[in-house]
Amino acid sequence: MVDTDSAKEFMQEVLGRVSAEELIAIAERLEVKSRFFQKLLSREHIGELQEEEILKLLRSVFSTRRSGKKILEACPVEVLRISMETLLYGDGPIEIRFQAFCDGLAGIDSRVSSDLAGELLHYTFPNQYWLWCRWMWDPKLKTGALPLVVMEGYDLEAPSLGEVYLKVGKAIAFVHHTGEAAGFQKISRSLYGTDVFLCSVYVIYTYTVLRMRMTQEFNKVVPELAEFTRRLLGINKMEEFEN
Repeated sequence: MVDTDSAKEFMQEVLGRVSAEELIAIAERLEVKSRFFQKLLSREHIGELQEEEILKLLRSVFSTRRSGKKILEACPVEVLRISMETLLYGDGPIEIRFQAFCDGLAGIDSRVSSDLAGELLHYTFPNQYWLWCRWMWDPKLKTGALPLVVMEGYDLEAPSLGEVYLKVGKAIAFVHHTGEAAGFQKISRSLYGTDVFLCSVYVIYTYTVLRMRMTQEFNKVVPELAEFTRRLLGINKMEEFEN
């Protein structure tokens, strides 16, 4: 399932740009973000979420960072609260709840709604659910970090977003279990280490594409790997997770 040689090569290239200590620090930031989600989205508090709290959550997700107001215009606070509560605590298979959440964000790009759903699940229940963001796998563009480290024969496509979420989870599970051989579980043995690794892989891929397509002047303003990774993971400004 996983191309371990490619995973090792990516890890070596990542470590050529950033230290292992910096990668560990990024994983530790994800733990802080997760505690923030768990507090706001606890079963006891989620039904009482206020608009400002929801906007703080949306600002911590890369794809919704600048569109919080737009999302709340399309999906009012009362509706979004119920949608999030059903996604996290509702009955039924996770793929059905995932799809229902995305469908409920009418007028919002499906890649944005699926990014948000994946982050809500993963950071609220980090030991139960996995992350899915478009930089892992973008069904529309057919790009992302996962196709770069799984075998070519693994099909990430499916007829619904909920089913794609399951396929992404299966791929992430296989990548996670090869972490020892690939060398990235030294970041963290939790899924946070796998998150950081896959995000770093995507950043390396992005650098490669930019070098081919953009001017040298443009490439100079692209963030360094550690900052770029923190931005994609929504943890560049940690003061946002303070009370």
